[in-house]
Amino acid sequence: MVVKEDGAVLVHRPRNYEPVNWQPSGCYFRTSLVGDALVLNAVRRSPSESLRVVFDQVYALLTARMVDVGGFDLHVSEREMQEAILAEPEIFEEGFKPISYEKRVEPGFLDIYGLDVSGRLVVVEIKRVRAGKSAVLQLARYVEEVKSTANRDVRGVLAAPQISKGVQRLLASLNLEYRRVDLERCARVLRTGGERKIQDFLG
Repeated sequence: MVVKEDGAVLVHRPRNYEPVNWQPSGCYFRTSLVGDALVLNAVRRSPSESLRVVFDQVYALLTARMVDVGGFDLHVSEREMQEAILAEPEIFEEGFKPISYEKRVEPGFLDIYGLDVSGRLVVVEIKRVRAGKSAVLQLARYVEEVKSTANRDVRGVLAAPQISKGVQRLLASLNLEYRRVDLERCARVLRTGGERKIQDFLG
């Protein structure tokens, strides 16, 4: 259990990062001994609610004044990944030539649409975080739609910093591909590119 100085409370289990119960900041606390158990009540005034935690055993108790000196740096968003790939296609694949972005197809919009070094059409689906099976199935729908109107080979490529377990096998079964895209490299491209509009990347 974690009690923060602003009155926030989080109750965790031994696994996973999400608390199983919590109260937001602004709580006040009452502690008591009931038999051999330590009881802590975290009470919130508005809206009125309370969290009651009973400790049968206390293995460790730590109090400390925490100092927040860190920062959170979001390297790039999916939109910025798209801009970086359009500005420097080698981030995605050597010889790749973007044709369009946000291309409308029946299931939705293609993040990037272009040609590879062999002249094959490439449908690129971008994910900023670890890409899962839903991203693969989304890409598969886009590729099938493009294939229904194109008169040449069509590749479908999932572009993300990493993929979930089992995704590579699913990609292979659907004849799709994965390309790792480095977020820090995308950020560097955007920093050195100056103030440009996304349309400028297509020349």
